Amino acid sequence: MPTKKGLCWCLGGARHPEISYGIENGGMTLKPIEVDIPMPEDEAEIDAKFSELVDELGLDKTHRDAMFSLSPEKKWQIYCSKKKDQDYPKSSSWPDYYIDKVNAMSNTFFPRDTEEEIESRAKLVDSLKTALRTQPMSFVLRFIELDGLNCLLNFLKNMDYKTAQSPIHTSVLGCLKALMNSTEGRTHVLAHPSAMDIIAQSLRTENLKTKTAVLEILGAMCLVPGGHKKVLDAMVHFQRYASERTRFQTLISDLGCSANEYCDDIISLKTAIMSFINAALKYGAGQTHLEFRLHLRYELLMLGIQPVIDKLRDCGNATLDRHLDFFEMVRTEDERQLGKKFDMNHVDTKSASAMFELLKKKMGLHAVYPHFLSILFHLLQLPFGQQRCTQYWQLIDRIIQQVTLQTKEGDPDVSPLELDVKKLVKQLANEMAMKEVHQKIRDVQKENDELVAKLAKRDRECEVKSEEKEELMQTLNKIKAKLEKETLAAFDAKAQLAEMTARINELQQMVELERSERMKLEIAVKMGSYPDDTKVGLSSSALMFSGLNSLNQKNLGVDIAAPAPPPPPPPPSLNPYIPCPPPSCGVPLPPAMSGRGPGGMPAGFPGAAVRKKNIPESVQPLKSFNWSKLPDNKVKDTIWTDIDEVKVYKALDLDDFERNFSAYQRQEGSDNDIFNKGSVKTRELSVIDGRRAQNCTILLSKLKMTNQELAKAVMNVDAQEDIPKDMCEQLLKFVPTVEEVQMLGDHEHEIDQMAKADRFLFEMSRIDHYDQRLKALYYKKKFHERMSDAKPRVEAVLEASKNVSKSCHLRKLLEIVLAFGNYMNRGQRGNAAGFRIASLNKIIDTKSSLNKKVTLLHYLAEVIELRFPELLDLESEIISVREAAKVNLTDLEMDMNVLKNGLQEIEKEVEYHRSKGGNTLSADKFVSVMHDFMSVAAYNFSELEDQMTEMREKFEKSLKLFGEEPRQMQPDEFFGIFDLFLSSFGEAKADNDRFRRQKEEEEKRQKLESQMKAEKEAKEKLRRDKKGSEEKGEFDDLISALRTGEVLERTLRS
Repeated sequence: MPTKKGLCWCLGGARHPEISYGIENGGMTLKPIEVDIPMPEDEAEIDAKFSELVDELGLDKTHRDAMFSLSPEKKWQIYCSKKKDQDYPKSSSWPDYYIDKVNAMSNTFFPRDTEEEIESRAKLVDSLKTALRTQPMSFVLRFIELDGLNCLLNFLKNMDYKTAQSPIHTSVLGCLKALMNSTEGRTHVLAHPSAMDIIAQSLRTENLKTKTAVLEILGAMCLVPGGHKKVLDAMVHFQRYASERTRFQTLISDLGCSANEYCDDIISLKTAIMSFINAALKYGAGQTHLEFRLHLRYELLMLGIQPVIDKLRDCGNATLDRHLDFFEMVRTEDERQLGKKFDMNHVDTKSASAMFELLKKKMGLHAVYPHFLSILFHLLQLPFGQQRCTQYWQLIDRIIQQVTLQTKEGDPDVSPLELDVKKLVKQLANEMAMKEVHQKIRDVQKENDELVAKLAKRDRECEVKSEEKEELMQTLNKIKAKLEKETLAAFDAKAQLAEMTARINELQQMVELERSERMKLEIAVKMGSYPDDTKVGLSSSALMFSGLNSLNQKNLGVDIAAPAPPPPPPPPSLNPYIPCPPPSCGVPLPPAMSGRGPGGMPAGFPGAAVRKKNIPESVQPLKSFNWSKLPDNKVKDTIWTDIDEVKVYKALDLDDFERNFSAYQRQEGSDNDIFNKGSVKTRELSVIDGRRAQNCTILLSKLKMTNQELAKAVMNVDAQEDIPKDMCEQLLKFVPTVEEVQMLGDHEHEIDQMAKADRFLFEMSRIDHYDQRLKALYYKKKFHERMSDAKPRVEAVLEASKNVSKSCHLRKLLEIVLAFGNYMNRGQRGNAAGFRIASLNKIIDTKSSLNKKVTLLHYLAEVIELRFPELLDLESEIISVREAAKVNLTDLEMDMNVLKNGLQEIEKEVEYHRSKGGNTLSADKFVSVMHDFMSVAAYNFSELEDQMTEMREKFEKSLKLFGEEPRQMQPDEFFGIFDLFLSSFGEAKADNDRFRRQKEEEEKRQKLESQMKAEKEAKEKLRRDKKGSEEKGEFDDLISALRTGEVLERTLRS
C-alpha cells in the first residue's frame, strides 16, 4: 500500500519488495561478524561479490544505495557471514533446518503441562517467519522447492486442539504470510489445490489473534489476481468443515459477539472481519459486477449483518468505523443503481410482495412474461412439508444465482451444477422412449385422477355431514338457550296472571257485596220510609257501585250487569299453501275441465271458434320447429289472415321432407352402406332442440350418473352427495319445459328409441315437482356458503360502525384537520364548524410550496408523529373499516332476499308434499330431510336478519354522527373513505421516513468524504516523513492497507 516510496508493485506501483538484513533500529549499524576468509585487496572484487549478495536480497534503490555506501570491511563482513551460512546446510540460515523441525513437531504430540516446550516451539516457528521475511530470495525459493508449503499446511491440518489454541498456530500462519510476501510464494500458495481451504479451517480456533491472522490472509488474497475465487471456495469448504448452516455464519457470529469490555484483540478481530467482507465485496468479480456485489451482500444481510453493524457503532474505534462506513456507502450506491434499473429510488428486498409486484410491473408487457408465469406455476408444484423440501428450494436458489452471476469468464462464485447439454439433447432425441414415458405418465395420471375423484367425493360427503352436524348442534344450543329464556319469561307471566286473577276475584267479591247492599236498599225503598243515615249510605253505596262498574268496564272490558255475548262461530279452515294438484304431464284436459274452447281459446271468448286447417299428418314423428306461436286472438287484421299454407303442401315432396327431418336420428353412413352390412342400426328419436340436446348430453357425460341414479338422488335429496354443487346448478338449466313434456309424452311408447338427452328429460318429467325439488336441493347445498358470505359482511359493517363512532383517535385527527383547514382557508370557505368526511382524501391534493413531492398529508403525518404520536395507532382502533369498505348494501340486501325467498319456497314445497301424504314412497325423503333443514336454516337466518337490522341502525347512527345523509351513502362509500385515508396516510408516513433517511445518508456521505479527504492529506504528509519498517514485505503492506481501510478508500475514489 502507499508507503514512503509509492505503491507496492502488486497494487499497480513500481516499487519492489523491501527486505533489509543486518540493520538495527532503522540505522546502518551492523552486527559484529567474525571474518574467517581473507579479504581481497581489490575493492572492485569485493564490490562484485557484494553485488551478488545485494541482488539476492532484492532491495529497492534506496536501500541498495545504502548498502553500497558501506565501507569495504563491512561489505566483506556481510559477504563472509552469508557465505558461511551457505556452507553449512543444517544451520538456521537454511530452510532445510526449519522444515525438519516443523515435520518433527507435526509427528509428535504435545506433552502435557509443558509451557517451556510450547514456548520453544513457538520461538522456532517465529525464527522461520523471520527468516522468510529477511533471508534472500534464494532462501524462499529453496523453501518452496523442499516442499516447505506442504510442511506448514500439514502441520495446520494435523495439529491437536491444544496446539490450535496456542501461539504456535498464530506463528505458523505468520510463516505463510511471510512466504506470500514474494511473488513466487504467493503464486505457489494460489497454485496449491487445498492451501486456502486449510488456512480457512483455522477459523475454527478460539484464539482471537489466530482468527485475525486468518482473516487478514484471506482478505489480502481477495486483492491478489486469481485469489478472490479461491477465497470464496475456501469459505464454502469451511462451511462444510464447521457444519455451518450457511456460508459466513461463523464470521457474522464472531462479528456480533458481545463482551463486557471491548479489548484490543476483540476490536482487531471485528476490524479484520469487516475488512475481509469489504474486500470480498469490492474486489474480484465485485469490481465491475454489480449483480455479484448484490448477491454476496444479500447473503450477508440474510445472516443479520445490518443490526450487528448498528451495534458495532458503539465501539468507538476509528478504524472499525471506517470499514463500517465503507460497507454502508457501497451498499447505498449499489441499491441506488438497482433501483434505477426499475425506475425507483429504492427496492425493498425484505418484502416478497414488493419484489413480486416489481417484477410483475417490469415484465407485464414484455415477451418474457409467459416464462415468468411458468416459473411461478412450477414453483407451486414443488412439494411442501416433505423431508427434503428445503433442499429443493436451496437447489433452485443456487441455480438461479449461478444463472444470474455467470459471465464470460465463468462463475465468480460457487457453481452448484455442471449441466451436460449434449447428453440431455441425446436423451430428448429418443422419440420412442419419450412416447413410452408419456404413455405411462398418462396411465398413471388417469388412475390417479380416478382415485382423486373418489377421494374427493368421500371428502365432500364427510365435509357436508360434519358441517350439517356442527350447524345442527349450534342451532340446538341456541334454541335451548332461547327456550330457557322464554320458560323463565312464561313463569313470570304466569305469576303476574295469578296476581291479576286474585285481584279480579277480590273485585268480584266487592261487586257482590255492593249488589247485595243495593238489593237491600231497593227493598227498603219499596217498603216505605228509611232513616236519614240510610239515605246517606244509599247515596255513597250507589256512588261506589257506579265507580266500580265503570272501572271494571274500562280495565277489564266486562259489563258486570249484562251477560257476555256468545262468541262468534270459528272461521272455516283454509290453507293457502296447499295448491291443487297439477294435471298429469302430457295428457290434455278435456274442454269441460280446462275451461277452453276449440283452438285453445277460453270458452266464450270472441273468436274462439277458429277454422280448423286441413294439415296433412306425417307417417312418422318429425323434429320440432322452435318457433313462437302467434295467439289466435292476435291474428285478426294481420298479414296472416290472407295466408293459406295448405296450398303449399301440394307442391312439397312430403316423403323427402320426412326423410330429412324425421325425429329418428339416422346413424352415420349411407343407405348403401347399411344395406351392404345386411342389418339396419337402431335409430334414435329426438324431438327437442338440437343445441339444447347437445348441451344436455355434454352435461350428462360430465355428471357420470344414470337417469335412475340421478332420479334417486333427487328423491332422497342427494343423501350420498353424488351431485356436486356446480352440477346441480347446471341441471337447473335443463329442467323439462311444458312444451318438451308434451312432445315427449306423445312418444312415451318409444322410450327405448329416444336419444340420451330426450330420455333424460322424459324420465325427469315423471318426478312430481322435479323443478321445485331440484331448486330446493340446490338451495340446501348453497345455504351454508351464502350464509358464510353474508354474515361476515354484516358483522364487518356493524363492527366498523361501532368503531368509527367510539374512536377517540379519529375524533382527535378530525380536530387537527379542522384546525388545518380553518387556518388555511379564508372568507366563506373558512371559519368552518366541520367538514364532509370525504374531504379527508383531498388533503393529499394540496402541494407544498418548497417541495412538490411533499403534500399536506405528508405534513400532517409528520405533525402527528412529532406532536401526537398516540394517533399513529388509529388504524388498529378502526381496523374493521378495511373489510366494511368492501360491502355494498344493495348486493347484501339482494343476497338476504335470495335466502329469505328460498326458505319461503321450500316451506311451500314441503306443505305441498305433506298435503299429498308426505313420504308415501320409501325413496322420497323430501319432506323429512327438508323439514329438518328448514328448522335449522330458519333459525340461523332469523339470527342473521336480526343482526342485519341492528347493523342498519348502527350504520345510520354513524352516518348522522359524521353529518352525512343515511339515504345517500352506502357502507362501501362511507368506510371506503377511511380505508383510502389510512392507506394514503401509511404511504405518506413511509415517504417521510424515506426522505429522512435520504437526508441523513447525504449528510453522512458528505461528512465521510470530508473526513476521508482530511485523513488522506494527513497520511500523505506523515508518509513523506516516515521511514519503512525493516520487517515489512509487500504482502504485509497489503494486509496493513486492508486493515486500515486505505485500499478501500482508494478504490472508492477511483
